Amino acid sequence: MKFNTFSALRHRNFRLFFIGQSVSLIGTWMHSLAQGWLVLKLTDSAFYLSLVQAMGSLPILFLSLIGGVVADRVVKRNLLLVTQALSMALATLLAVLVGMGAVTVWHVIVIATILGVVNTFDIPGRQSFIVEMVGKEDLMNGIALNSAIFNGARIIGPAIGGVLIAAAGITACFYINAASYAAIIAGLLMMRFEAAPPRRETHPMMKELKEGLAYVRHTPSLLYFILMVSITSLLAIPYIALMPVFARDVLGVGARGLGIMMGSAGAGALGGALTLATIGSVRRKGLTTFSAAFISSAALLLFSFSRSYPLSCALLVVVGWGMITQLATVNTLIQTDVPDDLRGRVMSLYTLVFLGFIPVGNLIVGTMAHYLGTPRAVAVSASACLVIFTVIVGIKKDLLSY
Repeated sequence: MKFNTFSALRHRNFRLFFIGQSVSLIGTWMHSLAQGWLVLKLTDSAFYLSLVQAMGSLPILFLSLIGGVVADRVVKRNLLLVTQALSMALATLLAVLVGMGAVTVWHVIVIATILGVVNTFDIPGRQSFIVEMVGKEDLMNGIALNSAIFNGARIIGPAIGGVLIAAAGITACFYINAASYAAIIAGLLMMRFEAAPPRRETHPMMKELKEGLAYVRHTPSLLYFILMVSITSLLAIPYIALMPVFARDVLGVGARGLGIMMGSAGAGALGGALTLATIGSVRRKGLTTFSAAFISSAALLLFSFSRSYPLSCALLVVVGWGMITQLATVNTLIQTDVPDDLRGRVMSLYTLVFLGFIPVGNLIVGTMAHYLGTPRAVAVSASACLVIFTVIVGIKKDLLSY
């Protein structure tokens, strides 16, 4: 087993990407926390919290497969330059509306929805771009480090955001997020490649889309792992949208406490990602995936019953660790096993079930929270995950030895 946590950073292009993404994602997580706090302030509603999260992810449900086809057709760096510039413009617009005191919850919903459309092209392009920066040899490490910077920012961003909201107000978070996109745009512009990526023969969009789906359908192990991700996205991840309710109403810790709670989940996720980066590979991906899924779901169930702030933060560390270990392991499996010319399309299917199912889950869990209360809704969804994962293991035991 190879132990080299940062081998992908020996590639100049990936170093630029790593630095730019680190800065930009801190701003993104500040934006996410501030957006949730803003919606709660405007509506005092758990349903609207879930609705905004849902509308931000809903475009992925309908457009991500098309985004994967586009990612396989175009120069990925150019695609990312466009998507990052559009994201900067949308963040700036929200900052101006909040700063002017003119913002309504419907402004937030519309901007979140448009940003979701941008992400349907950005995410498969960004995921499938990693191999062009690091090559096959360091691909697994690059994927794990990409997850690490996402979750490192998940610790830092909310912590800064919570303090900043208390000290300077919500508007500052949105302006800082808008400015942070300049880092990744600069990194993309500074990249240099020895040769232009080879152009492949293109076919009608629907034919190319079907090719990607057919590959997954005829690879049973991959299909079941993607099913696992879909259950996690549908029933487990929606707890994030309800975190402001846990912070304010269940635990009584306010915006600063919310930042620490979100940072706790991010700390666990960062630990999981760095572990995967360090060990280099996971031989039994099936066992790793299922174990992590069970552990995170059980921790989420215990979190729903906790009324102790320190205990809740500790449980969120475990939730974050389990979720990122499961998701990064499946991501690695896809990226390493899928042919180069299909990577964007297969990653778009992963994006569809990873992020596209979240709006459906947010609406389901948000509606349950409205009628049952937020803690009970999360308890029900976490319990459902445990039951479904148990059924999958019973049906397909050989996945544990994959």
